Amino acid sequence: MTALFALATAILWGLADFGGGLLTRRIPALTVVVASQAVAVVVLGSIVLGTGAWREAGPQLWFAVAAGLVGPLAMLSFYKALALGPMGVVSPLGSLGVVVPVGVGLMLGERPGLGQIAGIAVALVGILLAGGPELRGAPVQRQALLLTLGAAFGFGAVMALISEASSGLTSLFLALFVQRVTNVAAGGAALWASARRGNPVLPAGGRSTLWSMLPALAFVGLADVAANGTYSVAAQNGPVTVAAVLSSLYPVITAFAAFALLKERLRTVQAAGAGLALAGTVLLAAG
Repeated sequence: MTALFALATAILWGLADFGGGLLTRRIPALTVVVASQAVAVVVLGSIVLGTGAWREAGPQLWFAVAAGLVGPLAMLSFYKALALGPMGVVSPLGSLGVVVPVGVGLMLGERPGLGQIAGIAVALVGILLAGGPELRGAPVQRQALLLTLGAAFGFGAVMALISEASSGLTSLFLALFVQRVTNVAAGGAALWASARRGNPVLPAGGRSTLWSMLPALAFVGLADVAANGTYSVAAQNGPVTVAAVLSSLYPVITAFAAFALLKERLRTVQAAGAGLALAGTVLLAAG
């Protein structure tokens, strides 16, 4: 159960990142974040009302609020780090956030077996290599490195927080709704501040172009929501250490999506990383 839902999380996050990356080529990154999450708020709000999940409101929702505040900050730091580059270093380092939920699991008393420890180590190396790190001394600004590590910590914190925000399916819907409302509120405030500074917030072509991209924005937002949901189920039904590592295989999915749909050729180091990540997955699942 844990492995199945964690791998579903990796697929969903990988496809969401791929779709978001394509959209940011035409729409400002912050607008993509806010618009896609706004669609998710509408859908989740309907589910919460339809299932009566709002009745399960409780103190645990503060974890969802915290996740909603940390998420946009992490994403903005990540996008800024990507702008400073080099992308081949920034992208795989962003996946180091897996250390946070793994550390939480260990502090809570989880003790993976030797096979699982080997699987975690192999998978982590594979995740880093799958991003295609530049290994020939590409210069990295200190600011880019700090922003990337901050973003990675934020991504990992969201994983840890969202797994604590619910205890069942209906409460999970409510937690995800609260997280997304917080996302939109925080991201919307940042978008407003950006517009006040004179930065563009709409794509070339204005609102009509943005509306034409609504299906793609909806896909990105809903895939991200679904990934948070499947991760929460995985973490609640098995070791967090296993769920976190398997879920963090999403860079492999993004790389394969780019290869299949954009005909981008995988570098040798990326192909090797994908293979190691899959081998680590097998060891984790077997354990």
